[in-house]
Amino acid sequence: MSSGRLQAGDLDAPFHGARQTAEDPARDDDLSIDDIWRHAELRRIRAYACVMRPRVFLAGRTAGVHLGLSIRPGALLEVGGFAPAHAPRGRGVRGIKIAPHLVNIREHAGVRTADAASTWAMLGAELSVRELVALGDEIVRIPRDRRGTPVPSGRMGTIDELAAIVAAGRRRGIGRLQEALPLIRVGSASPLETDFRLDAAAGGLTSPELDVEIRDRRGSLLGITEIVFPKYRTAVEIEGDHHRTDRRQWNRDIDKYAAYAAEGWEVVRLTSAHVRGADRPGVGIVRSVLLRRGWNTTMA
Repeated sequence: MSSGRLQAGDLDAPFHGARQTAEDPARDDDLSIDDIWRHAELRRIRAYACVMRPRVFLAGRTAGVHLGLSIRPGALLEVGGFAPAHAPRGRGVRGIKIAPHLVNIREHAGVRTADAASTWAMLGAELSVRELVALGDEIVRIPRDRRGTPVPSGRMGTIDELAAIVAAGRRRGIGRLQEALPLIRVGSASPLETDFRLDAAAGGLTSPELDVEIRDRRGSLLGITEIVFPKYRTAVEIEGDHHRTDRRQWNRDIDKYAAYAAEGWEVVRLTSAHVRGADRPGVGIVRSVLLRRGWNTTMA
């Protein structure tokens, strides 16, 4: 391309040596703010990949977005390099220098990236303990396919991998990482569910099972619920707005809850207002149901 073309107004120059077509804001009309930020960060990653030096890697929030984690990007692209070399520099880049034993690198979508466990550990310096638990839950969660079958190969990491990166050595935020690690569990499907689980534990509720298949007396699958108290046949459903706005999801929910009730289950339906509202009434609602169904505060 000629120098004139490289300076044309329809091209952005996010990094030295990189050009990309300017984004059309109209394309983002139907996206949430989180989707817009994620889309913009992925565009920046694609541009930086064209000029990325061999030994550097995506790090921190940028690595989290690239891996598909529920983390908002920072103002600058976060790029790591191994000590003792200088941290990566350049327009639009926040360089991070890190000791090689404190990070594991993988290639994701053709770009060198800190793996999920390393990314979680890097964020220990800026996230709260609760945020680190939610992010850890997301990393270790075993997804299910469209038929509801667990797919262990689809998870981003394991609790053992998180423990290993914490044990690798001192780093900024190590205290918060050590506090968060034992609170992480496999089975939470969203940050809302993590928040409820932590509040329920703090409120003295008996510990629930997570990501449970509910079956009838013949063994047929009725549904899958993320927070369950099997002894008291109580299932907690924390519903995002799509349960209300998606007609097909709404109908599936009604059918599932009717099937649960026929087998003697009580379903407690909560929304974000019950979990994150000013007085967080969700734990109290579940406590009342458990007490009515035989639990008492002296039980484990």
